[in-house]
Amino acid sequence: MDSFKNIRGLIIDMDGVLWHGDQAMPGLEIFFQTLRDLQIRFILATNNASLTTAQYVAKLARMGVTVSKDEILTSGIATAIYLTNHEDPATTRVYVLGEDGAKQPLLDRGFTLTDLYQLNTPSTPNQGANIVVCGKDQTLTWDKLATATLNIRAGAKFIGTNADTTLPTEYGITHGNGAILAAIQVATGVEPIIIGKPEPIIYQQAMALLNTDPSETVAIGDRLETDILGAVRTGIRSLMVLTGVSSQSDLDLSDYQPTWVMPDIQAITQALLNEQ
Repeated sequence: MDSFKNIRGLIIDMDGVLWHGDQAMPGLEIFFQTLRDLQIRFILATNNASLTTAQYVAKLARMGVTVSKDEILTSGIATAIYLTNHEDPATTRVYVLGEDGAKQPLLDRGFTLTDLYQLNTPSTPNQGANIVVCGKDQTLTWDKLATATLNIRAGAKFIGTNADTTLPTEYGITHGNGAILAAIQVATGVEPIIIGKPEPIIYQQAMALLNTDPSETVAIGDRLETDILGAVRTGIRSLMVLTGVSSQSDLDLSDYQPTWVMPDIQAITQALLNEQ
């Protein structure tokens, strides 16, 4: 196994790594205390776009961990950054099928959000969305799917905050945002542009926030096809924990591999301490 050294920055996934739903992983508090003690910077980078940074800060606080908003990068924030770099927020209308974590970053950057069945028609030609953004939405309804579908069929760009097909929860593994994207893609014939992992965009944004080079940055995740593949595509080292979606048997069948595999964050803590 490669030596667990030369690590200045960590890009850490949350669902399946730090918790299952509202249940913290064992050793969560000491893991973060170790990072603080060793002065290892981190960004909590998640494909889950349902929560805002403030909500993630509050969730971690309930688990006994203190982080700042600047240490969190969701696929919702990454999507807003990406769209700001490609569109003029002042003249761009966006329909968001998603929750506050997908909506608020767009509002913060000056985009106009459209509502249910707000569409371009002959009598209202400038009411519909230029872009449809789809993120994880636990309040998903037929009307939301219909509004997204109608806007895309009318020519709106289709953006997915992430394409995770499943989501680990305290009840087990359930459907993720990729399942919603698939339904809309089938209904429209349009393939979405994906911002989150495994695309390198969110990792590149995280490294910019960390001010670290690829050679001194490590991604930690639980899912081969997103966290680990994203790290491979970005050219950084990766560590997979076995507390989430992907298993050892998945690794045995994969044509790409993480740099390290560990059972959980308690093992990561011990590995960091052993290198001191």
